[in-house]
Amino acid sequence: MGMEETWRWFGPNDPITLAEIRQTGATGIVTALHHVPPGEIWTREEIDARSAEIRRSGLAWSVAESLPVPESIKTRGGEFRRHMLNYATSLRNLGACGIDTVCYNFMPVLDWSRTDIAAAAPDGSVTTRFDAVLFAAFDLCILEREGAEEDYEAGIARAARTWFANADGAGREKLLRTVLLGLPGSGTTMTLDEFRRALLAYADVGERGLRENLREFIREMAPVAEEAGVRLAIHPDDPPWPLLGLPRIVSSAGDVEEILRAADSVANGLTLCTGSFGASPRNDLVAMAERFAPRISFVHLRNVHGDGAGGFAEDDHLTGDVDMFGVVRAILLEQARRAREGRSDSRMPMRPDHGRTTLADEMLSGVRGRATYPGYSLFGRMRALAELRGLERGIRLSMSL
Repeated sequence: MGMEETWRWFGPNDPITLAEIRQTGATGIVTALHHVPPGEIWTREEIDARSAEIRRSGLAWSVAESLPVPESIKTRGGEFRRHMLNYATSLRNLGACGIDTVCYNFMPVLDWSRTDIAAAAPDGSVTTRFDAVLFAAFDLCILEREGAEEDYEAGIARAARTWFANADGAGREKLLRTVLLGLPGSGTTMTLDEFRRALLAYADVGERGLRENLREFIREMAPVAEEAGVRLAIHPDDPPWPLLGLPRIVSSAGDVEEILRAADSVANGLTLCTGSFGASPRNDLVAMAERFAPRISFVHLRNVHGDGAGGFAEDDHLTGDVDMFGVVRAILLEQARRAREGRSDSRMPMRPDHGRTTLADEMLSGVRGRATYPGYSLFGRMRALAELRGLERGIRLSMSL
């Protein structure tokens, strides 16, 4: 058997159709009820309706990504108690409707962060990039966050201010919109004032507080998920280091170890995202895949290439800094072990994450009048899936798995 090949789909508003996804060879859909605000209940009726829509296309809803954790839960402020109860209800409803894997993250305010969502790759395709100088320029010169100067090396800060002084209005506006880009599928972007207010909510939380709030969330939700037959799979921070004075607490092997200790349950698991962890040269992805294999419930496969100056660009899936062969081999060995033991979670859903935008993708967007979300192209991800499928098959045949 092989990993379950899945594809992220953003629902009826996604310009990529379920019929097209089926032709990629993927069999599972990774999606969410994007129209439901964070903190509100995913009802069984809504879940069943979305599942039925997916089944009519010959596919299956494999993973809920994401059942979003509202900021109130991360800060344990505002309506966090109501939102915790609603989250538990949504988990029970997902389990009752047959959705057994839920990917979530605990990143404060921002989800994944980039400074360029249309960077040119060497072959002419389009990829995404995080540039440390440009991000510092946003923080120091656009956001003008109090105390920001202390978070940057002097050389980075000088280069950031030089960039800002030389940038025109369009360049500054592009950087602002890129950093504040809304969550995939949400169709929303924060204003600068809204962003400043969101940051203020974390002023008294700090790293220690955020870690404790995550532990409390897991301690309360893992038993609910286990009873509902659902596996929670936390997604790592992207990128895996603090940003804008906000702590990042799912960035390293040590962080993962601490999270898994919060509840010794199969319902408290990990989404192994090779691109998110791989952006830090401190993370050994093969070692992490081997070490945490028994608790990996979902796999995001993508690759990145560090620039040696605190930044990175997303690379082809089989090149870059991540040893994709070693990671996939570790996952397949774990899958084989689970299958031998007769475990119900041996399907190991995987999705090709963040494909490049190709000429064919640009033509398709022109015809339909709607561009795909950065990283979520049709042809770029289809190429990635084909490459990963070939890599997996070669490993399985060579090891008689």
